[in-house]
Amino acid sequence: MPDTPASPSMPTDRLPPEWLACLERAGLRRTQATRRVLELFLHDSGWSPTHAEVDAALQASGLRCNRVTLYRLLDRLAAAGLLERQPDDASRSWRFHLAASDAEAQAPRFECDACHRQFRITEASQSSRAATHQLLDALAHLGHHAQRVELAIHGTCAGCQPSPAQPARR
Repeated sequence: MPDTPASPSMPTDRLPPEWLACLERAGLRRTQATRRVLELFLHDSGWSPTHAEVDAALQASGLRCNRVTLYRLLDRLAAAGLLERQPDDASRSWRFHLAASDAEAQAPRFECDACHRQFRITEASQSSRAATHQLLDALAHLGHHAQRVELAIHGTCAGCQPSPAQPARR
């Protein structure tokens, strides 16, 4: 696997400057694999793949990456705050998606159980924020220290819904 730091012949300008700064703060090198993985998520911000699906997408783009190296890279990108990792109980694996911005982090998310795309429900952020504060206050009252709240709604997205049956012709 080509795993060399970015050079002038390997542009990184497709990645947002804040992502590059986050990589630098986390001490992560801008390797070809790192850039390609982030570009996959940049191309489709709702994408929520497993390790194997990221590996398949990289191979389809012509980049072969050691499986263990890819696992470590995805975990490091999550630790750096660029990706978030969610368990997928159905496949007993992890799914990764772009980390939410501070404004989006408070918003609940909808995850399609068919395609695993995720959608932030920003319209509900005010009411969900109030409910979140009530939950955090209740936990604090009991002596617990919560670190984060994740509100996820699961179902089937509009793109995966079967189309209504056409009426039978006579």
